[in-house]
Amino acid sequence: MPSFVFANRVARNLLRFVLCVLEFAAIFAGASFGWSAGAQSSGQNSSNKTQSGSQGTVAGSHRKKLANPLNDLLQEAQRDIEKKDFAAAIDPLQKFIAAEPDIAYGHFELAYVFTALQKVDEARAEYERAIAIDPKMAEAYLNLGILFIERDPAVAVRNLRKSVELLPAQSRPRYLLGVAQENAKDYSAAAESFEGAYRLDPHNLEPILHLANLYLRLQRPADAEAKFRSILEAQPNNAQALLGVAECLAAQKKPEATEAYRSYLTVQPTDSAVRARLLHLLVEQQQYDMALAELNRAETVQGTNAAANLDSLRMRADIQIAQKKWDDSIVTLNKAIALSPRDAQLHGGLGRIYLQKRDYPDALKELKTALQLDGKNVAYWKDLSSSYYLSGDCASTLATLDEIAKMETPGAGAWFLRALCYDKLNQPKLALDAYQKFLSLDQGQNADQVWQAQERSKVLRKVLEHKR
Repeated sequence: MPSFVFANRVARNLLRFVLCVLEFAAIFAGASFGWSAGAQSSGQNSSNKTQSGSQGTVAGSHRKKLANPLNDLLQEAQRDIEKKDFAAAIDPLQKFIAAEPDIAYGHFELAYVFTALQKVDEARAEYERAIAIDPKMAEAYLNLGILFIERDPAVAVRNLRKSVELLPAQSRPRYLLGVAQENAKDYSAAAESFEGAYRLDPHNLEPILHLANLYLRLQRPADAEAKFRSILEAQPNNAQALLGVAECLAAQKKPEATEAYRSYLTVQPTDSAVRARLLHLLVEQQQYDMALAELNRAETVQGTNAAANLDSLRMRADIQIAQKKWDDSIVTLNKAIALSPRDAQLHGGLGRIYLQKRDYPDALKELKTALQLDGKNVAYWKDLSSSYYLSGDCASTLATLDEIAKMETPGAGAWFLRALCYDKLNQPKLALDAYQKFLSLDQGQNADQVWQAQERSKVLRKVLEHKR
């Protein structure tokens, strides 16, 4: 329960106060018992009275030194809490509350125990009882707000705002109010709360870091960048701030983003996700040599981690494909397939490269493997149809186009390919129909194919007329 430690630690001061009150009550009770003992012997001689009185005084003194049972109950509960045996703390606390129902601290402690046990309804009821008894018990408002900060932000905001009113000089309640307001989507109020928390405690960077991340999520990268940089002024190696600056620069499409990511990776060299982002950024900027150098550094960090090496091989293949280094990319993808032989994406990618190299037999082999692993992937089916057509297998091309048509409505390109196949297979009626379908869908967007379809349509009509 780390979120509740703050309020509970502050409330420990209440325990000392309650114990003092109970000790005072024990002293007062002892004195009363002494007076009562003397009164009971009033019919005896004076020496006996004095003695009785003296005994009464001693009895009262003796009772002062004895532990008050209510005191013992609180201390027993406290020991259980410190041992994190929260269930055991319930019984002494309930007994204390039964004896002293109007002491807020007992309800507060029981609420804290219920919170630790994830008994939300019971915890809420006890916090609210504590508040009803002591409306200025800031810690109860604070813990109640924390309890609902994710579950019901509106409830959390109401209670945390009251905690801020009662603890105006403390930073953390104001910070938590900001978190609740952010969860409630009251972003302007959240920003104000984070700023206020930071002003109260400039050495605590948590509020300003949260504010910076809030600005970044609100697509205000320039504002977020300023906050992240203010953190770096105090802590130049703060990993979250270094990453925040990099993401802000990337969001603003600034070229300095690559260097900012590198600065973060010097602090967090094993963050493979961020290194992948940097590599993608370098590829987008067509800085392929720098991307490969960064990839080599990543592989040095990753060592023999198979999963990390697989990701590295994927990225290396992407870079090589972008450079049109087909042979190198084939070698890389085969290494990746050796690590993950049932990865459809790897087989599909390798098939497309073979298609690019016009190595149709290997392209067909890899694409068929990809489809065995992922038969619903339309991209693999389309590459397969292209491989069949370019290898001269029109019958298989048409069969593949039929499979694609089951998954999506054929477009102009599919009808043109179908027309070419029917034409080559000497099926003039089907070819003419397919050319006409292509022309109606394409609407002149592909001039060369339109001209070819129109010319072949003329020829096919003559062929069909001659057959009549």
